[in-house]
Amino acid sequence: MTKGRVAFAVPGDLTTLTGGYIYDRRVMQELRDLGWQVDHIALPGGFPDPSTDEMAEALRLLRDLPPDCPVIVDGLALGALTPAGVRDIRAPVIALVHHPLAKESGLSPERQKALFDSERANLSGVAHVLVPSPHTAEILTTKYGVPEDRIAIAKPGIDQPKGQSQPVTPPLILSVGIQLPRKGHDVLLRALGQITDLDWRAIIVGAALDADFSDHLRTLLQSENLADRVTLAGQVAQEPLAALYQQASIFALATRYEGYGIVFDEALVHGLPIVTCDAGAVADTVPKGAGRLVPPDQPDAFAAALRGLLTDEKARAACAATSAMIGKTRPGWRDTAVIFANVLKQHFSEPRQVKA
Repeated sequence: MTKGRVAFAVPGDLTTLTGGYIYDRRVMQELRDLGWQVDHIALPGGFPDPSTDEMAEALRLLRDLPPDCPVIVDGLALGALTPAGVRDIRAPVIALVHHPLAKESGLSPERQKALFDSERANLSGVAHVLVPSPHTAEILTTKYGVPEDRIAIAKPGIDQPKGQSQPVTPPLILSVGIQLPRKGHDVLLRALGQITDLDWRAIIVGAALDADFSDHLRTLLQSENLADRVTLAGQVAQEPLAALYQQASIFALATRYEGYGIVFDEALVHGLPIVTCDAGAVADTVPKGAGRLVPPDQPDAFAAALRGLLTDEKARAACAATSAMIGKTRPGWRDTAVIFANVLKQHFSEPRQVKA
């Protein structure tokens, strides 16, 4: 029996293989399996930097929703919508904030402030806010003024792997993250350039969403003499990516900020030692003993952590064992969707109070 109708508004292509899109897609499917009627509202793909026409179209789609249909709006769009336009939405708005837009790397001070101001204004008027981590909840409470009682934490689910670990020789260092400055692949390449005396190869998986940054990565491959040892694989489908996790010996992501980081859970369920940076929610996601956390933007420290795990088999095995143990305790996507459902029950058929 259908329990109720909810709209889920997401900008761009819902099938995109990034953590945020995977999260949205899986929650939508699980809500349907729980009996909810979920309408996907495909917002224009230009967010968080929409054109004038894209902004107008997004607001039209959201304003057309009836007042008895709550709408979950992905933060990639919500934080960049004009506050005046958001106030005109009749449906109860529930925000899904993967991480604040102003936390993206490489923004000018003016753009960062504009995103902070619009996101703060829009969050002040929503019915509820869903976030993937305690870290993001704390940021929204302390920096964006969202009351604690209007925030629910819905950690991402994870699918337990079907196959067994089959590490290849030489050891494979796997990194998974879209090619944007925030993911720190440039730091990783500089770190790898410092350990070429060791035997390893590396694969960086992730769609090239920033052409200039992707060009920079290819330049680094040459300048660090890594072209024959590191592969920029681009976007990889689910099954080949699962095979790479099984073949890897170390997972490495030199991220500058994460609101959660689903790829870390992927590494944990595959029992991989993790080398990453103590940035954002990473310390909450990657437990002590599962790997090495270093400060962001420090290639020397990252290289030392990689070297330590590559040269010390006992340390690597200990991290792998802790990683696998923690991975078995991670929630599934049904657990994530139940938290969404509980929030929706509070607001289902509740008209939004439009400000004058």
